[in-house]
Amino acid sequence: MQEAMSDTAVLVIDMMNTYRHPDADKLAPHVAEIIDPLSRLVDEARRRDDVDLIYVNDNYGDFTAEFSDIVRGALDGERPDLVKPIAPQSGCQVMTKVRHSAFYATSLAYLLTQLKPERVILTGQVTEQCILYTALDAYVRHFPVVVPPDAVAHIDPELSDAALTMMKSNMSAEITPAAECLR
Repeated sequence: MQEAMSDTAVLVIDMMNTYRHPDADKLAPHVAEIIDPLSRLVDEARRRDDVDLIYVNDNYGDFTAEFSDIVRGALDGERPDLVKPIAPQSGCQVMTKVRHSAFYATSLAYLLTQLKPERVILTGQVTEQCILYTALDAYVRHFPVVVPPDAVAHIDPELSDAALTMMKSNMSAEITPAAECLR
């Protein structure tokens, strides 16, 4: 068996969202701001052979849900306009998570170890929660992290700024615009 290798792994974290939760009114406007740069990044990743596109999404406590159920629920949710442009296509690499980090109780670490990316680009929501905790877990596993601030959405702008600063300072994350991530 030949080992799979990619230059880059792009993680799309928690973007399959129904926007039917207490923070949805605060979060959705910030997601709307990132949808264009994120969808361009996702489209570019789909076109490239040297990039692995991986969707990791919360199962929202439904341990019977297939990933397709989560996508369908998001598309039928309050803001399908925030889901359609970046929804996974057939054959995409997908996995569900149960807590904040995309690594927690998932096979993501194993998958990335097999793919051997030179860097991992974190996109999605929420910057000060799931993106931050995923960045820390990637860092402690020695995966170089890139975070495009225009492709991650926040609930609280001050906490988001602090999270980006922490990722850069404490985890050596590269903070670069989405349009420059796959150059």
